Amino acid sequence: MSVSESESPSRSIAAVERAMDVLLLFGRSGRADLGVTEIATELGITKAAVHRILTALRNRDLIAFEPSTRRYTLGHAAIALGRAYMARTDLRIMAAPELRRLGSLTGETTTLSIRRGDTRMYVDQVVPDHELRVEVALGVPYPLYAGSSSKVILAYLGKQEIDDYLRRQQLEAFTENTITSRTALRSELAAIRKRGYAISLGERQLGAASIAAPILDHDGGVMAAISVCAPLSRFEPRIDEFVPLLLKAARAISAQLGYSG
Repeated sequence: MSVSESESPSRSIAAVERAMDVLLLFGRSGRADLGVTEIATELGITKAAVHRILTALRNRDLIAFEPSTRRYTLGHAAIALGRAYMARTDLRIMAAPELRRLGSLTGETTTLSIRRGDTRMYVDQVVPDHELRVEVALGVPYPLYAGSSSKVILAYLGKQEIDDYLRRQQLEAFTENTITSRTALRSELAAIRKRGYAISLGERQLGAASIAAPILDHDGGVMAAISVCAPLSRFEPRIDEFVPLLLKAARAISAQLGYSG
């Protein structure tokens, strides 16, 4: 075997790796499109090499070219791959280690919730050994305006979705602490987005309190909520302790879904 023949597989592997580097750059850059110069600079390869790679990726519809800007975006084949991955992802399995870790660190109940239309439901929980503790009912729908997990999901929806929801939804009180004013709820949602988490002090169930953070996907869309729940008497003195632990867990799960914000 000649030297050139023995080196051919290595060159082919290197070419594939460079192509994957270019494709992955689109996923992590946070920009909608990229130019040849940007790609070459960030990856440390020549513009000629970038052109060759982009041509190959365009031939498989993994990359698309926008003639008006002469820039490149992810193609529909790449988006289809992402959707296929998401369809096969069981969020409960993905979130379980962080849910257990958060429960161990706080010593309180931790939960995972997902949205279902105009409602939100618990799909998993980790419960402590305390005699006095909070336990939730899995699979039961709750409205999106009461409770920390509900409010944090609602807060991270798009503005139009929030407006549409508030037009449809009657804000009925579960307890004396439930927010039933649309104006007050809008202010609360804005505050939640600003600080990155929601708090409920007996809004849905008297004597119970919780704090929740959003789990976001690669586009920044809200996929779920993770929360810490406890009896109100034990919860209030520890809110400042719970916040960084909760946010760290939410970021870790969101990162697995491709969120980089």
